[in-house]
Amino acid sequence: MNEDTLTEMIIKCPACSVEGKAKSIMKELEIPHFGKVLETTIICPECGFKHSDVIALEQNDPAKYVLEINENALTVRVVRSQSATVTIPELGIKVEPGPKSEGYVTNVEGVLNRFEDAVKKALNLFDDTESQKNAKNTLAQIQELKKGNGTATLIIQDPFGQSNIVSDSAEIFEIPEEELRDLKTGFTTIEDN
Repeated sequence: MNEDTLTEMIIKCPACSVEGKAKSIMKELEIPHFGKVLETTIICPECGFKHSDVIALEQNDPAKYVLEINENALTVRVVRSQSATVTIPELGIKVEPGPKSEGYVTNVEGVLNRFEDAVKKALNLFDDTESQKNAKNTLAQIQELKKGNGTATLIIQDPFGQSNIVSDSAEIFEIPEEELRDLKTGFTTIEDN
């Protein structure tokens, strides 16, 4: 990654509203195979608030990225924009973008860690027997994939083409118009009727 621009400011904390304490850091970066992004971080030493995001600055054609998760793919670099849907169909798990959706750069194991954290939260939210059984089964499958046991499919669908799986093993497809209409973007839109 080549660092292009760095901006730092002291701002009012968006969480505790203390003036002149929070640090806002913005870096414009060029990521190989991906393009320009804006990495933002806000840190408040007063209340401990921290927020990070990666925002793509270029729009590409809609794309679907597919990679087989196996022991050799755990270190493959994954760039997920704030508008992308991430799915592992064999596990029945999917994350769609919402208004607070954040982009991130990680690897396949990092994606699995994010799903693992979400399933653990679900275990605490739902206490019925069926939900507990399903969550524990999904958690066990994620943990086996992280150990390099078994295979599954990682699918990233991005209506703005800003995500990427950086591997020769990844397949890239166009998203058909009918699928594109059903994809969430995380952005609020107002349509005239």
